[in-house]
Amino acid sequence: MRRIRKKLDQWTAGILDIPEDIAQDIPRLTMIGNLRLLIENHRGVLHFSEDRLLLALSRGKVEITGSNLSIRTIMAEEVLVEGIIRGLEYIP
Repeated sequence: MRRIRKKLDQWTAGILDIPEDIAQDIPRLTMIGNLRLLIENHRGVLHFSEDRLLLALSRGKVEITGSNLSIRTIMAEEVLVEGIIRGLEYIP
């Protein structure tokens, strides 16, 4: 059933010219150097400190590590993190 759903999502994205990350509800991470990270399609903040940020995703979590981390902007499905980013890990 998951395979059928995935194929349907891909087909729908292609037909409607919708980016695949939106159609399949997967996160999009855009990193600018090691100073800024934009995460789209998140499901909420699980943990935040100056050296660690843990975000829930639709399928898993993402952990950002570094120093002087700050959440510059947070919206329903988008987070902008600034600071010195040293690590990024996807946790299924």
